[in-house]
Amino acid sequence: MKSSSLLDTDIEFAELYQRHADMVYRLCYIYLKNPVDVEDAVQSVFLKLINTPRFFNDHEHEKAWLTVTTRNYCKDILKHWWRTRRVALERLPEAVTWNGFEPSGKVVSKLLSLPEKYKTVLYLYYFEEYTVKEIAKMLGCKESTIQTQLFRGRKRLKIDLGGDYIED
Repeated sequence: MKSSSLLDTDIEFAELYQRHADMVYRLCYIYLKNPVDVEDAVQSVFLKLINTPRFFNDHEHEKAWLTVTTRNYCKDILKHWWRTRRVALERLPEAVTWNGFEPSGKVVSKLLSLPEKYKTVLYLYYFEEYTVKEIAKMLGCKESTIQTQLFRGRKRLKIDLGGDYIED
């Protein structure tokens, strides 16, 4: 496939957005766990794409670039001084309890509670259907490291779910 500029037309950008917006949103939610922060992050990732036009060989190249960019953006947000110095709404006295977005299903909520290294590889492997080799390349790790994290993540997830879920 011939390389083409991402921003040749507004229609091409709209098509790219439609193809990948859900994936970027879900990945942001895995990291940030707050719908408002997630929406800001999704917007920022796509603004980065608009402001610095990229050349992609195919849809998989687009998806890989967006995955890595989203991951890096979310990690930067999590390191920001503002996030380390604010108090969760639930900790405030007399706070109204509302969690905003309820993850669908027990498995997803337990996945979100895993440490970052496990939830990221499990998400990329099962939800985005990347291979171990592709995940290793994206995250800059060895394939054996990804396999170990998948194994340990599955094990922790199974324990968190009470051990009553059957692995496929």
